[in-house]
Amino acid sequence: NSNSDVVSGFRPSAPKIPDGEKVDFDDIQKKRQNKDLVELQSLIDAHFECRKKEEEELIALKERIEKRRAERAEQQRIRAEKDKERQARREAERMRKEELDLQKRHDDEAKKKIALTNMGSGYSSHLQRVEGKRGKKKPTEREKKKKVLAERCKPLNIQDFSEDKLRDKANELWELLHNLEAIKYDYNERLKRQRYEVISLRNRIDELQKHSKKGAASRRRK
Repeated sequence: NSNSDVVSGFRPSAPKIPDGEKVDFDDIQKKRQNKDLVELQSLIDAHFECRKKEEEELIALKERIEKRRAERAEQQRIRAEKDKERQARREAERMRKEELDLQKRHDDEAKKKIALTNMGSGYSSHLQRVEGKRGKKKPTEREKKKKVLAERCKPLNIQDFSEDKLRDKANELWELLHNLEAIKYDYNERLKRQRYEVISLRNRIDELQKHSKKGAASRRRK
């Protein structure tokens, strides 16, 4: 564009012919051609200089683009590595928590097993000591109750149980507890009825005794 502007603005002028002298048209033509060549060479030099600057600016622009592209690639690589490290830390933390939870469950199960075993052995040893001291004496109702509990409260062997087996065992124990509660309720209701019947019988006996005493007194007065 700059070259075209220079060319469009160029307006060659004819040399002034002096008055009264012989005109050398060949010399004039040569001077005009030389002038045109000089101006053309100037335009060519200006064009190549402008072209050289444009190429240098284009090369610098490409270098800046490549540099920014390399910087973005490096930033993305660093971000990807950080994301990968965070993911690895999260996975390691999750696995550590799972191991701790699993170890805690195993420890709790072991403690429960030991407690149940000690409970059963404690009842059994207590009953053995009581029976040894009393010899052939008839066991009391409390001792019978303890003996029955010691026989029924057996330790649970759940150390190697999986989660599904533990859930099934818990459901089984819950069903057993539910049935025992129902049996307990039936016994309580039966006990209430028996107490009511006993109280009713005692009241009837008291009334009969009162009437019999009044009849005996009236007969003595006669």
